[in-house]
Amino acid sequence: MLAFFLYKLAYLLSTRLPVRFGTWFAVGCSLLKFRISPRDRKAVLGNLRRILPEATDEEIHEKAREVFVNFGKYLYEFFRLKYLTLEMLGRRVIVKGQEHLDEALTKGKGVIIVTAHIGNWELGGVFMSLLGYPMVAVALPHRDRRINNMFNRQRQRIGVKVVPSQGVAVRHIYACLKGNAIVALVGDRDFAGTGVRMPFLGAEKMIPRGPAVLTLRTGAPIVMCFVLREPGDKIVIEFSKLPETPREEKSITAAFVREIEQKVRQYPTQWLMFREFWKE
Repeated sequence: MLAFFLYKLAYLLSTRLPVRFGTWFAVGCSLLKFRISPRDRKAVLGNLRRILPEATDEEIHEKAREVFVNFGKYLYEFFRLKYLTLEMLGRRVIVKGQEHLDEALTKGKGVIIVTAHIGNWELGGVFMSLLGYPMVAVALPHRDRRINNMFNRQRQRIGVKVVPSQGVAVRHIYACLKGNAIVALVGDRDFAGTGVRMPFLGAEKMIPRGPAVLTLRTGAPIVMCFVLREPGDKIVIEFSKLPETPREEKSITAAFVREIEQKVRQYPTQWLMFREFWKE
């Protein structure tokens, strides 16, 4: 109940405050949450210590603050999606490796985008949808249906189709790929509890099987995509091919996990993971 009203308040403020003040307010709220939310702070600090084992406690603490700030910016930008236009995004967004996505689409079997909870993954889907790409996002339904509906409305306003990651999702995903759509999945967290145990940043973790299973069953190629925040809050959308690997589930999963590991190490303060990731 409280979470819904807090999200609703954040949405109303994000859409009504001037952009400069709204960004300042989002950052301020994030820093406040860093101070008053010991569980989330502990989770982020623990994750960063594994990613950056040689960093000092002071460095880890400062980077944890940055994680919270980046999350505040992510939410603020997400709540303002309905105001975004291709022209506005064009002034902030740079797309790299778009040819890999276009080449994959020529096969006519759809494309499986594998990304992670890094940067502003939602903004990437919105921008590509505005460019005319048929985007489908597989999203975990929130426990509170009102929050779930609020988030999905934001995605759908800009033309991103949302498929829940539970229930009859698989049937919808197959249909979307058959129609040569782009299906986006996050590969850094197993929501279904049916993943495969895989080394991730030095320790084993359950990794989702979905991307590998889908590409093997449908022939849809996997394209990696990361939406990264650069200085000045510029956004870079990076597409890349999945490195060549044997056509077997474990090898494909290991290949995309290595790509995610590299980005998490490169951009540790943009990995927005507010749970102790290596604890089952």
